[in-house]
Parts: sequence; C-alpha cells; structure tokens
Amino acid sequence: MAEGTEETEGPAGLRSFAVELRRMNAEFNRIAHEFAHASGLHPTDVQALVTIMDAPLRTPGRPMTPGRLREELNVTSGAVTACLDRLERLGHITRTRDPADRRVVHLRYEPSAMTMGRAYFRPLAESTEAARAGFTEEELRLVLRFLRAMNEELSALRTRDSGR
Repeated sequence: MAEGTEETEGPAGLRSFAVELRRMNAEFNRIAHEFAHASGLHPTDVQALVTIMDAPLRTPGRPMTPGRLREELNVTSGAVTACLDRLERLGHITRTRDPADRRVVHLRYEPSAMTMGRAYFRPLAESTEAARAGFTEEELRLVLRFLRAMNEELSALRTRDSGR
C-alpha cells in the first residue's frame, strides 16, 4: 500500500466516508429543492424553516433570532429579512419580541409549516425508518454519535473559516 493510502482506502476509510457523505448531502439537497419548488418556496426558505424548527432541540433554552439565523445560513441580513418576510406572510413562522428586551426578536415555527413538511417528507421518514431497521440500538447510538461529532466538526470549521 502506498504511503498515506491507509487513511483513504478500505471500506471504512476516509475516502469511503467522503463519498457516502457527499452522496447523502446531494440526495438531501435534491429533496429539499424539490420540496421548495413544490411548496412555492426559495431553497433558502426551506433551510431557514429547518433551522428554526431544529433550534429548540439543538440549543435548548436559546431561542432562534434573525441574527443567529443569518449566522447559521451564512447569508446577509437583507437576505434573512426577505426570507423571514416570505415565511411570515405564508404563515410558516412568527416573529415575537422578547418581553425582557424588546429589541430582540424570537423566531417560532408554526404548525402550518409542520403540517406542510410532514405531508411532503413522510416518504423520507419512512425511508429513514427502513434504513434504521437494519441496525441494532447500539449501532444506531454509534451512528448518531458519529453524526453529532461530524456536525460539531463542520460547525467548528465554518466558525474558523468565517474568521479569515
């Protein structure tokens, strides 16, 4: 084996992980773009909806704000404002002022968006369940641990890159 290939070759090598992660990312992007098109949304609107929906689970006790959303999506303040205006007009989100500091705006995901998403993404949920069924609970915990570690690394990389 050539020098350095052991980290990129083999069934659990870096190259195999990279190929499968890119493939999964491409499939998720395709599904998200199809959902955006079918729902009359911009792809960024879909990203924003998912980010707002996941915020309570990702950062409990820390409400999503337009500023945090801008950072998460890596877009301009103007783009976030336009996106939030569209989503609010469609009834998918609400913006509420923080009672302790009226300058702060909290973003909340509305049931209408959940209903719309559930209907469209039911086949994805069923596919996820089918894939999960082939693994033991212990294996699933390991996969989940890897995904969390990978997301932390990607988040750290984004943070480092934004400081350039």
